[in-house]
Amino acid sequence: MRIKYLTAGESHGPELNAIIEGIPSNFEISKEFIDNFLERRQKGSGSGGRMNIEKDAVSISSGVVNNKSTGGPIALKIINKDWKNWQSKEIEPFNVPRPGHADLVGTLKYKHTDIRHSLERASARETAIRTAVGAVCSQVLHSLNINIMGFVSSIGTISIDLNQILNDEELRNKVINSNVSCPDESISTQMEEAIKEARKNKDTLGGAITCIADNFPPGCGSYVHFDRKLDAKIASSMMSVQSVKAVEIGNGVESSKSFGTKVQDQIELENKSLKRISNNLGGFEGGMTTGEKIVITSFLKPISTTLTPIKSVDLASKKETKTEYERSDTCAVPRAVPIFESVLAIDLLNALLIKTGGDSKQEISERLTKLREYSIDDFNLANETWQMNYEIE
Repeated sequence: MRIKYLTAGESHGPELNAIIEGIPSNFEISKEFIDNFLERRQKGSGSGGRMNIEKDAVSISSGVVNNKSTGGPIALKIINKDWKNWQSKEIEPFNVPRPGHADLVGTLKYKHTDIRHSLERASARETAIRTAVGAVCSQVLHSLNINIMGFVSSIGTISIDLNQILNDEELRNKVINSNVSCPDESISTQMEEAIKEARKNKDTLGGAITCIADNFPPGCGSYVHFDRKLDAKIASSMMSVQSVKAVEIGNGVESSKSFGTKVQDQIELENKSLKRISNNLGGFEGGMTTGEKIVITSFLKPISTTLTPIKSVDLASKKETKTEYERSDTCAVPRAVPIFESVLAIDLLNALLIKTGGDSKQEISERLTKLREYSIDDFNLANETWQMNYEIE
């Protein structure tokens, strides 16, 4: 693995921290680029009260000098402004676990004396610093003309037709101008109404976020071992984001209902270049990138904290009771888009660096150009019979 990172920090603690190792030298890394990701993470219909307190901004204290990466570890920090409200606060006991959160199992596993110790680290507040890490990787990819775009593809039962969206040249602008980060204006309106209805009913809503990576080269990842399959690694990373319960590569779900001749991305030859007729498999075959657009959809369950109390057990009194409300979003899906863009960027940059090698922007750029320019002439098949011999005693 080329890119390694660790995050630290609690939801209501003083700060969130990260160290990233493996970013090559001479890439532009800017606070402004990262802060834009953090700002987007805090905007959107359905956001809760915490977003009115925090205005996230990153501090870069190592590994980036004069806005250029040095090749050394990069240190990032985000201050939790809500910390001042908790610093000298007498914290009430938290004894009733919320179904769907890490409360019950986390407290059991780590033998905590208060559920809040589980909540503080399990909270999606952790994704703020992970978004900053991914923004660094995204800026590196952007410098190599690899772009990642995410959008909301469903909220509740309301969804868009992905086949009509994926090739829309105005996709980015449409997403930015939508309060729910959805590129379809009429569907966006329906999604906003669904969120309002959920809030009115003192409930929460989930949904799906689709990410597209464009201009990524073929041959990243590998079929030779299960843990080197890039689509599997990305799916695992997406599942690590709070509330995610399913991940789809390309048209995976619909493809499972169809016939092979309709699903496989057929190949044709065009002036020595190998072209795909479709991209049903989302840019992957055998765990490796094909050079087509990478398409990943992650499905999020509704937020666990609901205004309407639901059944639970008081772990202190050992009696059945109802949950108590903790500040949260009605629907976290619209503002979660940059989180998933970031998580995808980390895995894609890591896979790219494993493929190209190199310690500087100059080395990597040269090798990437060769990867992108492959043609039918790069194949050197013997086209003769052969035998599969092993030296077996």
